[in-house]
Amino acid sequence: MTIRRIVARAWFALIPMLLSGCAQTGPDSPADNIPSEQQQSAPDMESIGDATFSGIYDHPFTLIDGRWAGEPFEPGGASRPTAGLAKDFYLSGDLDGDGRNEAIVVLWENSGGSGSYSYVAVVGWQDGKVENIGTAEIGDRVQVRDGEFDGQHIILTVVQQGSDDAACCPSQKATRTWLMTPNGLQEGGVVIDGTLSTSDLEGQSWRLVELARDEPAMQSTPVTLVFDSLRLSGQGPCNRYFAEFEPGNYSGSIVIGQAGATRMACAAEQMEFEQQYFRALSGVNSYRFSMGRLALSWVYENKWNTMLFDEE
Repeated sequence: MTIRRIVARAWFALIPMLLSGCAQTGPDSPADNIPSEQQQSAPDMESIGDATFSGIYDHPFTLIDGRWAGEPFEPGGASRPTAGLAKDFYLSGDLDGDGRNEAIVVLWENSGGSGSYSYVAVVGWQDGKVENIGTAEIGDRVQVRDGEFDGQHIILTVVQQGSDDAACCPSQKATRTWLMTPNGLQEGGVVIDGTLSTSDLEGQSWRLVELARDEPAMQSTPVTLVFDSLRLSGQGPCNRYFAEFEPGNYSGSIVIGQAGATRMACAAEQMEFEQQYFRALSGVNSYRFSMGRLALSWVYENKWNTMLFDEE
């Protein structure tokens, strides 16, 4: 058993006994009011995208297609509170012991400043509607690397601000846990896992899903990326490529050299996309994790954007 599981289970050892007294079964259970197919499945992302949430502001708000915007702080002003659903994160399981599955999602919130807060939220079916049954803060500009539900706990591995970090550039790796209790969604043990470095990019093959915002990768010819020591390599839309890289001068920064590649000829569309990818890759200046994805921010000819990669 890992250290993080020992910490989480020690902290939560007595709470499941309390929950067992709260779960209802039998013919009068609220589950009888929910269609059988909903009892078997947690709410899907489409349904959650129009749900009402609490626990972030001093009032509930309702998403429309995964997003909500409040009134401007100043009449006629552009700055206003906004919140939304992180569409790349989804877990499910029976968190409250009632025999029905709930969904675990992440919400983001911004009130016009440079900060961007994230929250873990639990939703389930209640009387045929999606109900938010728990919300807890993750933090400001916290990067979610991975998540799992172990049958009892929500476990997130994150990169968060350490004691000496600037707000822009978190470096502390941590494993954090939450549990649904009679008093709502509660955070338990935290295990500090070290400091972020380029070695955290290694040991995994990544597949490009977006070259830039609203510019999806080519589906017919997957682009891959592998980091190994201070060298990266992968398969472009046409050619194999490689480049050197080195850590930058602040947490999450990176400098990538000009890519070299084989000299195969392919269709014009593939060659054009490959050159766009190589230009973006040479302009990468930072990396972070976003709901389990790798995000590489790049600049080329004063154009700033971000590439997104999924684990292969």
